[in-house]
Amino acid sequence: METIAYNATAIGFVVLTIVMYTLVLLELRKALSRTPWDDNRKRKIFNRVIFFLSAWTVFISVLGISGFLQEFKSFPPRLMVVLVIPLITMIVVTYSKTTRALLEFVPAKTLVRLQVFRVFVEILLWSLFIQNILPVQMSFEGRNFDVLSGITAPFVAYFLINNKVALVVWNILCLGLLINIVTIAMLSLPSPLRVFMNEPANTIVTFFSICVAAGLASASGVWIAFSISATSVCCEQQGVIDRMTEVKE
Repeated sequence: METIAYNATAIGFVVLTIVMYTLVLLELRKALSRTPWDDNRKRKIFNRVIFFLSAWTVFISVLGISGFLQEFKSFPPRLMVVLVIPLITMIVVTYSKTTRALLEFVPAKTLVRLQVFRVFVEILLWSLFIQNILPVQMSFEGRNFDVLSGITAPFVAYFLINNKVALVVWNILCLGLLINIVTIAMLSLPSPLRVFMNEPANTIVTFFSICVAAGLASASGVWIAFSISATSVCCEQQGVIDRMTEVKE
């Protein structure tokens, strides 16, 4: 496994994680600057997000490095920890009073643009596939079509952002694509749940640093999807925010 190609791919996952975290924090700072809240509250929210991201990254890294995730005989598979925790957390966080209030100051266009990161996730997964350490069904040459979410994101951000129906439909489709690949990943593990019997089995996503990126991708995908849903209910205000942002840019 320790080849130049694999090491380059693993580094790619680390870089992607850092870039995504940086973008999220930059957009968070911009959103906080638009709120009428006092500096102390803004600082607390920003620091809490940094703490959560850091703790989540350390937690998944420890699971990957320690070998905890590589135990495939248990039921349900231990990889579920990386998927279920962010799902529940992101739903609770997104619909919390503070987050809903903050999302009123986040341009919907910004949330849509963030989906572009899924293109790079899929490129890295495809790299693992051509190295024969990831099953074909988890790449875009197989049953993983999640790359379409990232490819279409720029077009949706520029041409459909003010069309509430189109935005909601696109968002639901993107969430469906995410659920599809997560399901395929679970059914490709060498566990009691395995349905896809072709080799190699899906074991590589349980190793550091790939498990960190997998946790990031699932958490970010879920959060962005629910955030877009939350912001779409106030399209008029979002339109005002989008126009204000465009003027500043």
